[in-house]
Amino acid sequence: MNVLIIDPDASRSALVAEGIRADYGDQETQIRQGEHFELRMLRDFDPDMVIIACESPDRDMLEALQVANEAVPRPVIMFVDRSDANATAKALEAGVAAYIVDGFNPRRISSILTVAAQRFALTQSMRADLNKAKADLAARKVIDRAKGVLMKSRNLSEDEAYKALRKHAMDTGRPIHAIATDILAITGLLNPEGQ
Repeated sequence: MNVLIIDPDASRSALVAEGIRADYGDQETQIRQGEHFELRMLRDFDPDMVIIACESPDRDMLEALQVANEAVPRPVIMFVDRSDANATAKALEAGVAAYIVDGFNPRRISSILTVAAQRFALTQSMRADLNKAKADLAARKVIDRAKGVLMKSRNLSEDEAYKALRKHAMDTGRPIHAIATDILAITGLLNPEGQ
């Protein structure tokens, strides 16, 4: 397991590293430590897990985590000395999987890593499902618009228009969404003021 530890306190960082190595072994664990979080660290080291310890997350750190979560998503555990409801909410919005306030204990690091990894996997799965649902809805809207064009131009019922789209998709080996996109593009060329 590759773990990136970000902590300005070198002694606390060493305790975290020691706790990880005790649970996962020296052979299977690579740890990098740094004082400040930067996106390039994720790209260069490609960690399986990121652990951040700080007094309280500042705006710059949370923005960097948000960007990192979108560009190179990784499970992030954050240990903070103090917090408030706003900081907690912002950290979770930035993609932090586990947010522990005033509770660092090297003996608990393994269970925290496990929970963070599982929560991260669940969140990523839900994000993928949401993105798929959005893409499916967008495709459905394109197909519905293309059916409307066929219904109007060829005087077809909605069912007949869909069957025509589906048949053309099967005949050409392309998805219905691609055929519908082509119909809308051609209609836009032939009738630039609308369908």
